[in-house]
Amino acid sequence: MTSLNVEMLAADATEPITSAGNAQLGVAVLAGIAVIVLLITKFKLHAFLALTIGSLGLGAFAGAPLDATITSFTKGLGSTVSGVGVLIALGAILGKLLADSGGADQIVDTILAKAGGRAMPWAMVLIASVIGLPLFFEVGIVLLIPVVLMVAKRGGYSLMRIGVPALAGLSVMHGLIPPHPGPLVAIDAIGANLGVTLALGLLVAIPTVIIAGPLFSRYAARWVDVPAPEHMIPQRTSEGLERRPGFGATVATVLLPVVLMMVKALVDIVVDDPENHVQRVTDVIGSPLIALLAAVLVGIFTLGRAAGFTKERISSTVETSLAPIAGVLLIVGAGGGFKQTLIDVGVGQMILDFSEDWSIPALLLAWLIAVAIRLATGSATVATISAAGLVAPLAADMSTSHAALLVLAIGAGSLFFSHVNDAGFWLVKEYFGMNVGQTVKTWSVMETIISVVGIVFVLLLSLVL
Repeated sequence: MTSLNVEMLAADATEPITSAGNAQLGVAVLAGIAVIVLLITKFKLHAFLALTIGSLGLGAFAGAPLDATITSFTKGLGSTVSGVGVLIALGAILGKLLADSGGADQIVDTILAKAGGRAMPWAMVLIASVIGLPLFFEVGIVLLIPVVLMVAKRGGYSLMRIGVPALAGLSVMHGLIPPHPGPLVAIDAIGANLGVTLALGLLVAIPTVIIAGPLFSRYAARWVDVPAPEHMIPQRTSEGLERRPGFGATVATVLLPVVLMMVKALVDIVVDDPENHVQRVTDVIGSPLIALLAAVLVGIFTLGRAAGFTKERISSTVETSLAPIAGVLLIVGAGGGFKQTLIDVGVGQMILDFSEDWSIPALLLAWLIAVAIRLATGSATVATISAAGLVAPLAADMSTSHAALLVLAIGAGSLFFSHVNDAGFWLVKEYFGMNVGQTVKTWSVMETIISVVGIVFVLLLSLVL
């Protein structure tokens, strides 16, 4: 039998690749996650390698044959990258066009020109939320920090009063709203509807970002009063450009994929007829691949060409946007491999049994698992991927809306209490010139508020949907 046939049989298999009981599987899961945590935190190993080794360790602890474990891991890695890899790449291209063309600065400057006084924290959360849609969290921080520091300094505002809303906007987008990698992977693992998840994610995100941003920033500003560190104000991207894209065109480009996916979700709900021509058209244009591809192609003209970029400059921008996401793609892929290994050794059934025995609601269980992995690894993406793999079987009998809420519960849990093992913690600390204690009082507490408020609104929605 060829290796291809072996892999095809493995892909079609419904039986676990091990006969281990629930007790052994429970120990195997804890041991596999412990391996990942130790390799990331203690030995500072890259998350891709840690997830790969942890997946092999999980299979070994569960008593699965090594060749079957390798097949499960590679199958999961391949399917995850094929499902979300192109989307992550398109999101990175759009984000790079937005930053390099000065489109992001145009959004910032336009909103800030119309805001002032008590409206400033609300303006900052709006800016961060709009800019945060197509950008990775770290990129968004780098893009917004100069604005936060300049607004605080020139307007005489408390740094925390301005900075916390901006961070909250970015973090909520990162954890709850596709096309960010975490939500996309969870949607893929659970089989949720992307449009419905996006719509419900926005419903959860709006009150969450208001509470964790402008409202919490009042208290954060009292607890921590630090001046804006002048040495951290870098040159803005658009300062060397002769012209920038218009505000309306920039916002329209950023929101285009969101609008297309939302239209698809609404048509699916209202029409609900796969043979209907309108629904077939919206199913195509509202698919994540087409929606993001359309935004990138439109962005080449509304952002790149509008900023005076030549064809060569646009090509260079696209090329340089892809290199930084190689690590993200590998981590996401390895996380998909870990998820598939969890499923194939029978952990899904164990979770189902556990949830039935203890009568823990599926949404709360998903949140708790994501919280535990987030606290241990410090990575929201690793927490999302691992938790999605563990609770995916719970979505089998769920409605479309509840499957989407399961994704959001995982996303909310993945943001819980960022601390010293999270790269974002140190990024915020250094940019804002705070010490560890001050960062915990502001950033870590803000992340916890986002997580708790997020799951509360998810549970409330579950009662009415």
